[in-house]
Amino acid sequence: MMDWGNMDIVFFKAALAAYLAATAGYLVSLVARRVLLARIATWVLGLAVALHAAHFLGVYAERGLNVAVNVFEAVSLFAWIVSGAYLAFQVRTKTRVLGAIVAPFAVMLMMLASLGIEGTLAIPDALQGRLVPIHVTLSLAGEGLFALASLAGIMYCIQDRQIRRHRMGGLSRYLPSLGDLDRINHAGLVWGFPLLTLGLIAGSVWAKTAWGGSHWAADPKTIWSFAVWCFYAFLLHQRLAIGWKGRKIAVLSIAALVVLISAFIGVNFLSSVHKFT
Repeated sequence: MMDWGNMDIVFFKAALAAYLAATAGYLVSLVARRVLLARIATWVLGLAVALHAAHFLGVYAERGLNVAVNVFEAVSLFAWIVSGAYLAFQVRTKTRVLGAIVAPFAVMLMMLASLGIEGTLAIPDALQGRLVPIHVTLSLAGEGLFALASLAGIMYCIQDRQIRRHRMGGLSRYLPSLGDLDRINHAGLVWGFPLLTLGLIAGSVWAKTAWGGSHWAADPKTIWSFAVWCFYAFLLHQRLAIGWKGRKIAVLSIAALVVLISAFIGVNFLSSVHKFT
C-alpha cells in the first residue's frame, strides 16, 4: 500500500500550479481569440482536477472521510467541486471559454486554501461523527454547483452586453452562446438545490446529536447558510415556476454568489460551531 506521507501536500501544490497554468491558457486564448488555446487550457484544467483528486485521496488515506475539517480544506474542496462540475457540463455544452472565469476563481480559492492546508489539525470529538462528512460534502457540492451557475451568469452578462451593443464580431463570436450559458445556470440551480438541502438536513441532525437541544444552532454560519438556501430557492422557484431566464436570472445569480462567498468564507471566521468546517 502506498505510503502517502506528505504526498497529499505535493499533489495539492501540483494542482495549484496546474490551475495557474490553465488560467494563463484561458486568458491568453481570450486575448488571441484562439479556440485551440482554450481547448488546451481545458485539458490542463482537467489535469489540475485529477491532481487535486489525488490530494484528497492522500487526505482520505490519513484520516478517512474527514477530508475537509477546517475552512482552508473546505475552500480547497469547494474549488475542486466547481472545477470538476464545469468540466462535466462543458462536455455537453462546449463552453470551453467559460473556463476563463472558472479557472481564475479556482486559483483564488486555492491560494486561500494554501494559507492553512499544511496546518496541524486538532479535530474535536463532535466533528468526528459519521454525519459530519456527509453534511460537509453535500453542502459543498450544492454550493459548488450554485457557484458554477453564478459564474455562468457573469459570462452571460458579458456576452449579452456585447450583443446589445451590436458587437457581433470579435469577442462575441468567441464567447459561449447565451443559450449554453443559460443551460449551465439552470443545471447548476436544479442540481445544487437538492444537494444543499440534504446537506443542511444532515447538519441539523448532526447538531441535534452532538449538542442536543435545537436542530439549528444560533450560529452565524448556520443563519447565513439558511439565507443562501433561501436566496437560491427563490431563484429556482422564479426559474421553474415563473419562467425567469436569461439576463434577469443571470444578474440575480451574480448577487447570490456574493451572498454565497460571504457565507462560505467570511462568516466561517465568526462561527463558533463551524470554525473547523
